[in-house]
Amino acid sequence: MARAKKRRRINLLIAAFAVFIMLAGVGVVGFTYYSTTVVLPSAIPLPLSTTIYMNDGKTVAAKLGNENRQLIKIEQIPEHVQHAVAAAEDRNFYRHSGVDYKGIARAAWNNFTGGDKQGASTITQQYARNAYENLKDDSYARKVKEAILASKLNDKYTKSQIMEHYLNTIYFGRGAYGIEAAAQTYFGVPAKKLTVAQGAVLAALIKQPVASTTHKGYDPAVNLPDAQQRWTYVLDGMVTEGWLTDATRPAKYPKVLPPSKAGSASFGVKTPKGNVINYVRKEMEQWGICSNSGAEGKPSCVDELRDGGYRITTTLDPKLQKYAEEAARPGLKGSELYGQPKNLMSALVSIDPRSGRVLAYYGGESGADFDYAGLNTDKNGDPTGGHPPGSSFKIYTLAAAIDAGVSVKSHWDATPFKPDGKNEIGNARRGAGVCGKWCTLEQSTIKSYNVPFYHVAADKEVGIGVPKVLDIARRAGVSMMWTVADNRMHDLRKETPEKAAAAGLDGWTAFGKYPITVLDHANGLATLANRGLYNKAHFVIKIQQQNRDTGLWQNVPGSGEKRDPKQLLNPQVTDEVAGVLKQIPGPNHAALDGGREAAGKTGTWEARDGSRANGHAWMVGYTPEIATAVWIGSRDPKRPELIDKDKENIGGSGLPAKIWKRYMDEALQGQPKDKLPDVTGMGNDKTGNGVEPAKPAPPPNPCAADPLNPFCPQQPQQPQQPQQPTFPGFPGGPGGGNGNGGGGGGGILPTTPPRLNPY
Repeated sequence: MARAKKRRRINLLIAAFAVFIMLAGVGVVGFTYYSTTVVLPSAIPLPLSTTIYMNDGKTVAAKLGNENRQLIKIEQIPEHVQHAVAAAEDRNFYRHSGVDYKGIARAAWNNFTGGDKQGASTITQQYARNAYENLKDDSYARKVKEAILASKLNDKYTKSQIMEHYLNTIYFGRGAYGIEAAAQTYFGVPAKKLTVAQGAVLAALIKQPVASTTHKGYDPAVNLPDAQQRWTYVLDGMVTEGWLTDATRPAKYPKVLPPSKAGSASFGVKTPKGNVINYVRKEMEQWGICSNSGAEGKPSCVDELRDGGYRITTTLDPKLQKYAEEAARPGLKGSELYGQPKNLMSALVSIDPRSGRVLAYYGGESGADFDYAGLNTDKNGDPTGGHPPGSSFKIYTLAAAIDAGVSVKSHWDATPFKPDGKNEIGNARRGAGVCGKWCTLEQSTIKSYNVPFYHVAADKEVGIGVPKVLDIARRAGVSMMWTVADNRMHDLRKETPEKAAAAGLDGWTAFGKYPITVLDHANGLATLANRGLYNKAHFVIKIQQQNRDTGLWQNVPGSGEKRDPKQLLNPQVTDEVAGVLKQIPGPNHAALDGGREAAGKTGTWEARDGSRANGHAWMVGYTPEIATAVWIGSRDPKRPELIDKDKENIGGSGLPAKIWKRYMDEALQGQPKDKLPDVTGMGNDKTGNGVEPAKPAPPPNPCAADPLNPFCPQQPQQPQQPQQPTFPGFPGGPGGGNGNGGGGGGGILPTTPPRLNPY
């Protein structure tokens, strides 16, 4: 039995030695292979997140990417942060050659014997593991590869360079990769501004930033006691290594942002500002940076935004965007829609007429959902997103009429009628007021009568024609319009107005039956506000990308704001339009504060055919500084009616006007109060199909039939005059001139010079 036990021990030793030799052989082969073929990290591009900023270059609108990471240079990382990380993860970092051989042996033995897999990796090994996808598994082979690569890294790079690579790669939790993203996420500051206490918090996170089944991790928002204990461990190590003294050691654990307010909360596009991403992609394609349609030789714009690490400055103004969201967001306490029925939705777009920059844009709560202010793609891949503008579209019909030489003082028939014998065109239950068949175009605009505008756009008699209206709208900035019957989008930039009119954009176009986007409408308003000088609405000012060698941000070749202003409308026409439209905000509860003049127009369209409830309500308008379009509709297709909390039908002068006025008053603070032009009546005022009412006959005069009626005024009795001689040649002179006596005087004396108009 003793000999049998001895033999078994010898056999185990032989087997162990054989395994060792085999593993050593594999290690030699592996070392030789990886020493000659492994590519160092400088040749491996890490995916970098793209940050979208507002026009101040500081306020974040959104972030894009699978990993929230931004690279920074070692010079931007405080030395105390580097020391904190070394104290937490590898206190011998500045003394060893990059590899912890004892740790590798321990991990190998645990793997071989089936024990727990262990690490004890150095910072250099951790960096290698995070930089290379094929080093993600936890095995003996991975440890060998990791050690070989760490050795090569240590030979090629300085300790500072390795620390830089490591801190740009490591995961800190809450979606933050790298020290820069972590600093923003946990403390809301760039890495270069981290304090000693804050740096130690981030260093403590590295060990386990997220919870597992066995430990809650070291995020202070999840596990504060262990996070504080780990923080103390880091500071102890810094003191032990001489990187801190007892005097410089922080005593108080710093305040950490909660996850809901952390920088990572803006990562992604699920914010109200996220809708601008679609326009950023579009402009990147226009500049030739990438392609949205798979063009050969061009990278995908989606991939570029996700992994390219761009810094994109948009046109959004932080203050104006805040004002827009505070006024228009349905779920935001204090907004005009807060507390209203849940089906109500709004959209607001505001543009600088002088540049075409989109200053504020609200189209919904998330850039990943339907954009109520702009263009979308439906399940069939077709473009959608327009809303019937109703009477707010009359601004283009009015401009078209004036451009064609029609005066706003011309008269039109406003009585409802059925042009096809079936569908009546009325005035939205306004009747025709007091003007009937004799309404001026100016009055019809202010009172918002539909019938005169249908006649204005008619293709016969005195009308200017629908193509003329479409052409003016297109030149102003309305690029897309949808026909209702087939929900087909007509691109007015490519399709002639005549063809679009023939395809279904009929006379109802004149008063807003056919949908357009809020963005296009705002662009059209901006052109009118800029006296016909068109600037294309755009969202991007500049695009930069980081130079990985220097860390400096450089403008991407071919990118940059490109303005191309064009005088597309006659300034005299737009002045006349403004003179009419400035009379509208006041009566519609939208007069701006301080007597500031503004041009405006309301608009509504029914929820369903024949419905008395509105389904779309608008308030649009402008000053020379800002043009803004506001729409309210329903986000529930089964409940399209716009009924407010008081069970009242919502029209343009209701909630849309409140949002528009509130936003414009705030946005225009400090801006000059420019006067808008007055109406001149330019053009032909005889144009129009109006029928002037007959002048009423004067009422009968009872006193003429009965002059002695005591209730009638009596002629005062004249005193007796002495007899005067008559003078021939002056009939009607004193005495009557005809020898009949009497008379009432009133003749011209011969010595009195004659008057051209004695009355």
